[in-house]
Amino acid sequence: MNDAVNRELAPDLHPDTLAVRQSVPRSQYGEHSEALYLTSSFVQPDAATAARRFAGEEDGYTYSRTANPTVTAFEQRLAALEGTEAAIATSSGMSAILLLCLGLLKAGDHVVCSQSMFGSTMNLIGKEFARFGVQSTFVPQTDASAWQAAMRPETRLLFAETPTNPLTDLCDIQALADIAHAAGVLLAVDNCFASPALQRPAAFGADLVIHSGTKFLYGQGRVMAGAVCGPRALVDGVLASLIRSAGMNLAPFNAWVVLKGLETLSIRMKAQSAAALTLAQWLESHPSVARVYYPGLPSHPQHALAMRQQSGLGGAVLAFDVRAADAVDARSRSFHVIDSTRVCSITANLGDTKTTITHPASTSHGRLSEAQRQAAGIGQGLIRVAVGLEHIDDLKADLARGLDTVT
Repeated sequence: MNDAVNRELAPDLHPDTLAVRQSVPRSQYGEHSEALYLTSSFVQPDAATAARRFAGEEDGYTYSRTANPTVTAFEQRLAALEGTEAAIATSSGMSAILLLCLGLLKAGDHVVCSQSMFGSTMNLIGKEFARFGVQSTFVPQTDASAWQAAMRPETRLLFAETPTNPLTDLCDIQALADIAHAAGVLLAVDNCFASPALQRPAAFGADLVIHSGTKFLYGQGRVMAGAVCGPRALVDGVLASLIRSAGMNLAPFNAWVVLKGLETLSIRMKAQSAAALTLAQWLESHPSVARVYYPGLPSHPQHALAMRQQSGLGGAVLAFDVRAADAVDARSRSFHVIDSTRVCSITANLGDTKTTITHPASTSHGRLSEAQRQAAGIGQGLIRVAVGLEHIDDLKADLARGLDTVT
């Protein structure tokens, strides 16, 4: 390592600076942009060193399933942005949640979750882990007293997603942290929608922070990635040893792509949040729209909490109900609005610079039962829009094409 090109960063840097500068040391070549170490294994100087590194007695890279410098750079940068001691990267956001649950839960344990979170998360915890004896209770996202009432002696984890997908319900992170810690329980928060550019859950008491790097962290929809951020004792002491065996690791190329995306995260989130607010205000006044779900609107029941918890911004995702007579009519009308778009991409992904539009009841929450969807507030007339960087007038016109012609 060339010390002349690896000067130590100054202390107490702003997160916007860390998003650009935090990384592993440069190689002997002194590259300015972070290097991509596209290799499956690493050559050892001798057999004794290899033995020590494989035994965990000495730092050093051995095999990319266990660690890779490019992946380490992404982990360090994300941890710096979230304000946590460490982070561990995974192949997707769902694999991050899987890693968390496998590392922390066992048969007989109990988890309290929001009933309005992402459908795949509800299926994983409520259905798949139930096969292995893990119990779960799903409660209203916004009611801290319901979380408290659901606590049991065997509760080991509170899992929240804020804002939720797609209704943008918030939870009071500090209130849930107080409930969890009073019982000696961990609080995990999925920060996918807000990202550390708007919200840092650890600052409000969350023990672990979950990410889908597929979404806003990268921002251009090319690769999949995930991560768990938290204290070193949990991340390195519990989750890292598990991922060495389970193989849910992030590929170096994907890590490098998301690492570079983090450099523009703050400016993207601010621009997309501003556009989302303008679009939400326009939708709220449209006669074909029954209701708009967006934390940046004063009409949102948790607007004040959003402003306090999300750096004064509502985020880049909104949802709205198309006005309709019944469920059948609502589905038909929402499909008409979606199919009438010519700018928005009809896809269930979000966090892209390209605006996406989807029908949650038949896509992201399609595998849930009707009872689960109703409990989560996911109706047939609901449309979710993840606002990108297109001109706002074009987005309004794109949605107006369908909203103005619903019959």
